[in-house]
Amino acid sequence: MTQQNDGPRAAPADDCPGGARRGRPRSEAAEQAIFDAAIGLLEAGTPLTELSIEKIARTAGVGKATIYRRWPGKEELFVDLLRSVEPPDPELPGVSVRDDLVALMESIRRRGLAKRNSALLHNVFSQMQAYPKLWDAYHQTVIEPRRRLGLDVVRRGIELGEIRDDLDLELVNDLFTGPLLLRTVIRPGATLEPDLAERVVDAVMEGLRPRS
Repeated sequence: MTQQNDGPRAAPADDCPGGARRGRPRSEAAEQAIFDAAIGLLEAGTPLTELSIEKIARTAGVGKATIYRRWPGKEELFVDLLRSVEPPDPELPGVSVRDDLVALMESIRRRGLAKRNSALLHNVFSQMQAYPKLWDAYHQTVIEPRRRLGLDVVRRGIELGEIRDDLDLELVNDLFTGPLLLRTVIRPGATLEPDLAERVVDAVMEGLRPRS
């Protein structure tokens, strides 16, 4: 009877690009190599529409199967790539509705600053309008969950009596996010002062207090 070898099997070569450092998970090393390859191609001037899985895999030194095990397509890969270079989503303090709103608005301000200071983010977002599939994937995966989180905080403010209950929930949420989006998207040269989130939230909350 042939003895079964229960020892650890060597990882496939395409899962360990560039000779991953000892102690570093192979999957993490492969993912970083894929991100680095995509970033390098973008920085070299490759348009998003021409950035294929095959080209990314070849540049990263991995097989296409390694990429497809992590992402069903390049749109999902790009969304995760953007999330890896954007500031992380905030953890809400949960102390008060006002503090949670400030944390959410501050995250919009920080993302606006990141897009101004990162040539990669500026490049990708400027191309996304011409790449509807990527924009839709980013919207559904990133923007929509953030919007729902804001709606949840506003809803809690209404339930606690801190915000008027005679206005549409979506409108109230837009009143908070609107000024930040105006300065980060529509007016990219506008100032984004460190205290902007607090000033916006306090000004809007003043007008949204329940009427006597």
